[in-house]
This record gives sequence, structure tokens and C-alpha cells, in this order.
Amino acid sequence: MPNTRKLLSITNLKKYFPIAKNSIFQKEQLYVRANEEISIDIHEGETFGLVGESGCGKSTLGRVLLQLYDQTAGSTLYYGRTLADVAPSYVEYTLKNATKMIERYQKAKAKADALSLECNQLGDGASFFQIQARNLALAETETAFFDVAKILGGFMTVPNVTEGATLLLNKYQADVKLTELRRKLLEVDAEIDYASSVIEECREEKKNGCSEKKQKKLDKRLMKFEKRRAKYESDKAGIESAITAATQAQKMANDAVESLRARYRGIPLFDEYEGYLDDGIDLARLKYSEMRFLRKDLQIIFQDPYSSLNPRMTVGQIIEEGLVTHNYFKHGSPKMKEYILDVMRQCGLQDYMLHRYPHQFSGGQRQRICIARALAVKPKFVVCDECVSALDVSIQSQIINLLEELKEKENLTYLFISHDLSVVRYISDRIGVMYLGNLVELGDAKTIFEDPRHPYTVALLSSIPTTDADNVNKERIILEGNIPSPIRPPEGCKFHTRCFMACDKCMRVPPPTVEVEPGHFVACHNIDRKLDENGKFLFDVATSKREARS
Repeated sequence: MPNTRKLLSITNLKKYFPIAKNSIFQKEQLYVRANEEISIDIHEGETFGLVGESGCGKSTLGRVLLQLYDQTAGSTLYYGRTLADVAPSYVEYTLKNATKMIERYQKAKAKADALSLECNQLGDGASFFQIQARNLALAETETAFFDVAKILGGFMTVPNVTEGATLLLNKYQADVKLTELRRKLLEVDAEIDYASSVIEECREEKKNGCSEKKQKKLDKRLMKFEKRRAKYESDKAGIESAITAATQAQKMANDAVESLRARYRGIPLFDEYEGYLDDGIDLARLKYSEMRFLRKDLQIIFQDPYSSLNPRMTVGQIIEEGLVTHNYFKHGSPKMKEYILDVMRQCGLQDYMLHRYPHQFSGGQRQRICIARALAVKPKFVVCDECVSALDVSIQSQIINLLEELKEKENLTYLFISHDLSVVRYISDRIGVMYLGNLVELGDAKTIFEDPRHPYTVALLSSIPTTDADNVNKERIILEGNIPSPIRPPEGCKFHTRCFMACDKCMRVPPPTVEVEPGHFVACHNIDRKLDENGKFLFDVATSKREARS
């Protein structure tokens, strides 16, 4: 049974890149709409494949999820850690300023309602700038609402918002304090173990006999680490006592919240808003230091194995950098060297390569170094950004098999970005098809390849080279025209300018995303037009557009 526990939840994600104005007289601000209204859930342990033509926004989406690019609107929630683990400041700020945050939402809603009314009154006469302003206002309203509702829940609707927010703040602070104390306890235990191992090592050396000078050095070292161990054992006792008190405080805070919740439970509006409560970490709202804490969880393997490695660093230094930055080891630690060698072996690299530089390796070996660098910090989610497209076919298969093997060993979750459908079919559990910034079809790999519903997906699949006798004569669908500009995309369905199934409705009305079967989502007005047993549409694709539309 596939794992259905969410690791990432992306809702109405947008990424716009502003374009510099041509002159000071240009009033309209234009944007490249790289990602538009993207909503997907990525589950633990799965490989989510993302396909589409070059320039459709695949790589941008991967970078936005990792917050390498700031998202314009929407939310990206991460469930790999608890809120108390990261202790994001936005949670505390929202709870301390609940009334102010609700007022912000109400102002944003009033602005969006006014712009929507204006556009509705103008109808087809509304300008592109007015429509864009309305869409941005709606996105801002949605963001402002969820910023509060995900944290306050039903307490957003009660008469005394401050009372509920205060109790939730007490609960949150109690959770954070207990988590910090438990983390400190683990750190102290690690220090005690380290000191104990050094003490044991010194005693073993003394037992085996050594020179007088060496004996004095060992005695000095032994005394130092015995004092160190005693200090940390004393600290441990204090932390354990603090944990007992913090556990009690946490229980009291939880009871107070539940008592207030029970008072309002059963009121329809309160119960409805309770459904918005979410314990996911909103990556877009994290500060730099908070996001840096999560970098070890969220990693990326870049497309180009040549430019993504520092030519002045050896393989060992490249892998070591992340380990030292995230405090897995101290610089120069003997244990770190052994750990790095173990990671290299897992990624198909030999021990003697440790002190070599990137220019001494082939493309496939460099990509293995990139994989080792990403996986050394034990991530939970990895964006594979066309990580095999720069390699020849024989090396591609080795890298893909390596990724699959490491996924099983480490329970990794991948976002696998590629324009090669054959590769995506082999490695992916689910596949999303992107066109001009939008997800047009989403489903499991088998469904996408055996029952595609969107004409763009069908066209992509028809272009896959094959030697299969049953499919070698299969009709290839040639997409007409060029990809439209992402600055001023077509009205209605963005694909209608190249679609062999387009009708008049496609030119006017954006298609809603519909779940045609469980887990199979399609954004198209013509999802019911099926394929025959030979993989051809039930009407002649080769006919003119006018005949097809009729």
C-alpha cells in the first residue's frame, strides 16, 4: 500500500518574475508568469515526476519549493518536522498580533472585492492590467486568510480572539521549550559518549604500555576528559529536571486550550474554521536562519554536473562542507572522514577519489559527487533538476538506478524534473504534466501513459521514439505554432493556440481542474474524448482546426 502521509503540500502556488520597464512613462508592470495556480501534495517516499517542454516552469517550481526563489503567492507547507522543532517566528507573531492579522485579511478582502466588482462591470472591456491587479489582490486575500486560519483555526471566529490566541501562544511556547530541552539532552548525551570514548581510549593506551612522556600526555588528556564528562553529566541532571517541569507545563497549556475549544465546539462557523488548522511549516514565511535549519532536509541535485561543483575543492571538501555547516561533525574529525568515505561508496565512488578535484572526473562521476553531496546531510526531500539530461544514455541508466537504490535505503522523496518521458516513466510513482506554468494533468505513472486525457499529454507521449512493432506506426501528433509568451499568455486555456482539440469555449474560459478518476486530475474542457484501442483519438487528428472544433 503506497504511503499517503504528506511531506509537502503546495496550494495555489504562483511565481512571477517582474520585468524591468522600458521607460519611466510605462505605467503597467509586466511579469513572467513562470508558475500559476499549482496545487499538489507530495507524499513521503514517492518519486513525483514533472514533465513538459523547456521553459514551462519545471525548474522554477523545484527552486521555489526549496525557497531558492521567493514565491509570489500561495503556500508551501512542509511536514517533515514539527512546528516546535523549527520554532518559526511567524507563529508567535501571529498569535501575539491576532487582531492585527485579522484586520489585514479584512482589508485585503475589501480591496479584492472592489477590483473584482470593477472587472465584472467592465466584462470583456477589462484591461489585462486590471485583470492582473484583481488576480494579485485575490491571491493576497487568500494568503492573508490562510496565514491566520492555519494557526488560529476556530478561534479566529470567537468574540474574544485575544483570549484564544493567548492560550494557543502558551501552548506553542510550552511545546517549543520542551523540544529545545530534549534536543539539548541529546547533545549532552552525545558529548558524554564522546568523552567516555576518549577516556576509554586513553586507558587502553596506558594499559598497553608507553613511554614516560606519552604517559604524561595521556594522564593530562584523561584528566581533561574526565572533568568534561563530569560537567556534562551534571548538566544532564539539570536538563532532565527541567524536562519534567516543562512536560507538566505543556500538559496544563494543552488542557487550557482544549477547555476553551470545548466551550465553542458545535458552533458551525467555529467548527468550519477549525478545519483550516494545519501543523505544517510554511516555508515561504520562514526567516533566513529558520530556513537554513531546514536546508539539510531539503536538497537539490542540479542539472549540470560541471558547473555545480567548485573546481577549487576536492571531493572530500565538497561533501564535508554541508556536514560541518549543519553540525554533523567538527572540522578535522576522524569520524567525519570515515562517514564521507561511506557516503562515497554508497554513490559508487572509490576511496582513492577523496582528494581528487572535479576536473579529474567524467560527467557521470561528477553527477555521483553531486548526489553524494546532497545525500550526505540525510535529507528527506530531494529535487532532481534534470540531473541526467547532460549525460549519455548508458550513464543515465546508472545514475537512475543509483537514485532508486538510495531512495529505498534512505526512504527519500524525490521531485524528478525531466523532459525525457521514458526516464520519468521508469522512475516516477506519480507524474505531473506542465504547460506554460500550469499543471494540466496529474496522475500515477501507469494512468498517464495508458489513459492520457489532456491533448498536450497525448502529444508529448506520441513523440516518444519506439521500436515496439505495435506502436511503431502510431500516428504522431505535431503541435502547431510556437509556445505563447508567459508574459501575456492566451485568454481561456493557455494551450488552445496549439491544440488539435480546441473549441470556441477553450479560447474564452480557463478549464477547471477535474478529478476524472481517483487521483487522476485533468484541466481540459474535452476530457471525455477517449482514445481507441490503437491509441488514436476517436476523431481524425489530421483534420483542420476548424473541422476539429466543429
